[in-house]
Amino acid sequence: MKLFSAFILLGFAFAVYAQPPTDVTVSITNSPGYAIPEDFSGLSFETGHQAPNVNGVSGDLFTPTNTQLITLFRNIGLRNLRIGGGTVDGKGGARLSHADIDNLFGFAQAAGVKVIFSLRLLKGDTNADVAIARYILANYRPELEWLAIGNEPDEPPYLYPPFGKGPDPTITNYETYLPHWRTFAAALTNALPGVTFAAPDTGGSKWNTNFADDEAGSGLVSLFTTHDYFGGGWEDQTANTAVSNMLSPRWVNKLYPKELHRQSHVIADGYPYRLTELNDYLRGVYHASDAFASALWALDVMHWFAEHGAAGVNFHNNEWFPTDTVYFNKRDRSFQPRPKAYGIKAFDVGGHGRVDPVAVKNPNDVNLTAYAVADATNLYVTLINKEYGHHGHDAAVKIELNGFAAGQGNVSAMYLRQDSGDVEASHGITLGGDTIENDAPWDGQWRQLGTMRDGEFEVTAPKAEAVIVRISLVQ
Repeated sequence: MKLFSAFILLGFAFAVYAQPPTDVTVSITNSPGYAIPEDFSGLSFETGHQAPNVNGVSGDLFTPTNTQLITLFRNIGLRNLRIGGGTVDGKGGARLSHADIDNLFGFAQAAGVKVIFSLRLLKGDTNADVAIARYILANYRPELEWLAIGNEPDEPPYLYPPFGKGPDPTITNYETYLPHWRTFAAALTNALPGVTFAAPDTGGSKWNTNFADDEAGSGLVSLFTTHDYFGGGWEDQTANTAVSNMLSPRWVNKLYPKELHRQSHVIADGYPYRLTELNDYLRGVYHASDAFASALWALDVMHWFAEHGAAGVNFHNNEWFPTDTVYFNKRDRSFQPRPKAYGIKAFDVGGHGRVDPVAVKNPNDVNLTAYAVADATNLYVTLINKEYGHHGHDAAVKIELNGFAAGQGNVSAMYLRQDSGDVEASHGITLGGDTIENDAPWDGQWRQLGTMRDGEFEVTAPKAEAVIVRISLVQ
């Protein structure tokens, strides 16, 4: 009887102290690679939306007195602002006044962002663009990161018939575009010696390949830019389908490498590349692009392209669509964050430093991605569990460190979550237990988990959540 009781007690002890099985092993090697630029995280806005009194906003959108938007930019961790888009070369073309430009760069100074500023090319006036560029360089050179010329010249709305619907007969295809761009660029460099440009913001064609090869060694281009809306059109998408796509392994394993392949010549020619218009869907899908799924997606896509050497990403903020990171609430006339802002902020928490190699053993095919970034004092391991719904499950993750200094590093974590695990919800989202507000600093907190022992640590990554694990490095 006593022996039987002992077995019962022993079984109870195992039930209490046994650890859950490890679903995923994440091994990180101390081999610092690509240094993520400080201005990696950005937004993109239409030039025409900086004009006064557009889309419900009184006066200019970006001003040094727009404290709500400045606070949001700082809280989200945004460091780059691209001004361009279809309104640069669209019908009528958008040209900003000196007052609009002053407000824009005054905002940049207050928010701590660098600016990519696009000039008009389609039926452009070189004298007018030279005057704008001269004014910006004379007054705001510290805030200006690049000048760009035109927008999506490879898309049909830009090209003159028979290749498209554009109004400028001098640009019908790439062969006619290139000399036109060179003439325009020469007018600017003659007036402003030493200026260099971001290459054409292309819509995903082979033009970047051709342009990189043709301009290699010219000294005129210092950045290549491209656009990608991975889900394409929004018209026939349901929320369920869009969420399933955004959180699918297919986007990570197929679509992101496809975009990277488009930049292969750019990279081979030694140029940095940046996604200056990036989003899940054109215009977006309600309850997907504006829901918690977009936060998990944004965090994942940012880390993936940082891991693969991108100079940065700018999520396109086309007013006021579901894909927006920040939007203007016309009911109370306030600026507010959408869920995507939380994914960008989560990257800001764990995305400064150098990328370290990650190897993942995932025998159960858990829908989870892992990334590692180290700075001088900490290693940040971001785990994104994209399992969700009734069939999703938590993952037990064993983190293994290889080649890091021996010792017992403190381990803490910060969680990106929706309070009921609903990936289609637009509210109830927190990072580190705090929300992103437009009138107060974000104050997310780390949760202490323990210490790293013998280079290993186990952590649970709950379904439909992201976990940023911070491991202090022994010096």
